[in-house]
Amino acid sequence: MMDTLVCTDAVRAVDLTAMVKQSGLTHWQLAGRSLLPVVQGGMGVGISAGGLAGAVAATGALGTVSSVDLRRLHPDLMAQTGHLDKEPDARQTIEAANLVGLDREIRRAKALSGGRGAVAVNIMKALSQYSGLVQQALESGADALVVGAGLPLDLPDMARDFPGTALIPILSDARGVQLVVRKWEKRGRLPDAVVIEHPRLAGGHLGAAKVADLQDRRFDFDVAIPQVLAYFKSAGLEGKIPLIAAGGISTREDILRLQGLGASAVQLGTAFAVTRECDAAEGFKRVLANAQPKDIVEFMSVSGLPARAVRTPWLNKYLRIVPKLQAAAHQKKKCNMSFDCLAHCGLRDGDASIGQFCIDQQLGHAFEGDTQKGLFFRGAGALPFGKQIRSVAELMQWLLGAIEPQPFTRELV
Repeated sequence: MMDTLVCTDAVRAVDLTAMVKQSGLTHWQLAGRSLLPVVQGGMGVGISAGGLAGAVAATGALGTVSSVDLRRLHPDLMAQTGHLDKEPDARQTIEAANLVGLDREIRRAKALSGGRGAVAVNIMKALSQYSGLVQQALESGADALVVGAGLPLDLPDMARDFPGTALIPILSDARGVQLVVRKWEKRGRLPDAVVIEHPRLAGGHLGAAKVADLQDRRFDFDVAIPQVLAYFKSAGLEGKIPLIAAGGISTREDILRLQGLGASAVQLGTAFAVTRECDAAEGFKRVLANAQPKDIVEFMSVSGLPARAVRTPWLNKYLRIVPKLQAAAHQKKKCNMSFDCLAHCGLRDGDASIGQFCIDQQLGHAFEGDTQKGLFFRGAGALPFGKQIRSVAELMQWLLGAIEPQPFTRELV
């Protein structure tokens, strides 16, 4: 791969490839591409769309478009669908608009990348439109599909006609990796990489059965990564499937430590969510940047998985009244958003064991920067630049070379 040059209005041209070598880090290989060892995680609704993913890819890294409800980024698509309520074709029309939005954002990211790095699409297995989003991402030319929130055992079959597209499951422990790899091998495909996401450190939906499980030692990187590598060696797969460690990473030293354990790359979400290139509103970034550890809380999401988010007026109220909501949950309801974003939803399906709110609605408010109504997913770790909003280029320089570029942009207050 040619040397990667990054140039912004605040940062002079920097050779990130040389910076990686000087730092003792190593590039990693994904489906024949040599990439910087930093992956931008997928964040929805609309947080990591084509703008952010393309900016990250342009540095020579892997940028990720989140596939969820991307019509929100396009006024024409919202004009077609935002008013829909009880129309018989509401769901079909909204889902079609979201596929158009996904196609646009993939193409936007690819254009912004300038042919550098790679562009992935993150798709939740738990989405009702999962298969349609997978097909659209493949047809629109995504370089990789990253799938979490469930075991994507059917992904090799769905992507059979696209052998050049990298397939990357998100898992949290060695047992999950072993299960997916064995199932995929029977379908004639291996993962091109695996994200090992630490539930106690990551943001958003977390790979554990319940909140109490977040502390389980099996998720710790110094346990999970060696166990996965030992399984690969016993299965004759040593060196064939790169691992991407996700959760709690904020410095070059973190990357060095994880590459020392055997990971090929690391994934960050929240740190990229507070960059200038993030596709969300300024108010969204402000909430994430200003959150203190005491402001971050774990709870059971409507998806049936634990989640980690910032305490906001909406979330505080929800946590206060959730026992009453669960007590009243007893029958299936019409979807608040006129389309079923999740295949299984605690609110819509009357499942009292999991969350009782409309996740698409609350994440949509967060995307718009509504601090009163929004649900703001956030990782548990500290941000590299505190309350400051920086560019993607500055963040990459910090992560790869421990260089804090000057002048910094500004604080989010």
